[in-house]
Amino acid sequence: MKKEMVAARLRAFEQWQARLGPATLVVKSTATSKYGNVSMDMTWITGRLALGGGIWNPENMAAVARAGITHIIDMQIEFDDTPLAEPHGIEVLWNPTDDDFQPKAPELFQRGVEFSERALQNEKARVFVHCAAGVHRAAMMTLAILCSDGWDMQDAMQTITSRRPVVDFADVYVESVEKFLGEQVRTGD
Repeated sequence: MKKEMVAARLRAFEQWQARLGPATLVVKSTATSKYGNVSMDMTWITGRLALGGGIWNPENMAAVARAGITHIIDMQIEFDDTPLAEPHGIEVLWNPTDDDFQPKAPELFQRGVEFSERALQNEKARVFVHCAAGVHRAAMMTLAILCSDGWDMQDAMQTITSRRPVVDFADVYVESVEKFLGEQVRTGD
């Protein structure tokens, strides 16, 4: 049953990629590791901010580096990218987050937003926000980054989902971002 689910997800991903075209997905590679074939993907949300799934291995990290990524916000609790990124000079914020559909603390978003803001002060910087699949955790952090930069919440969500249709904005995660944004305003950050 698990193999059938993986095969179905891969078919759905390939259909999605065919609809969007090659300009949207910067990286799609499959590398073999001790865990078998491990794919990763990356979608540009803006010209300097990308969203996607896990990197998992040196081959995929090299592809991320070739795509011009200078900074990574790693939202997955499962794996810290730091050792993979060091040889490429990519700075990583490991912001481990459980995809448990529970409210997230404002501090979680603050770390990512501050990291992204610092990075993007350099006009050549490019930030990749990711979790394991690029569906929940990375999407909520990307939403927080865009909204902290002045985007309207609905416009940000529409932009993200139009470029990466697999994103699923769980209500509890959107509410967590709204709470963070509300506290940002009150504290003047």
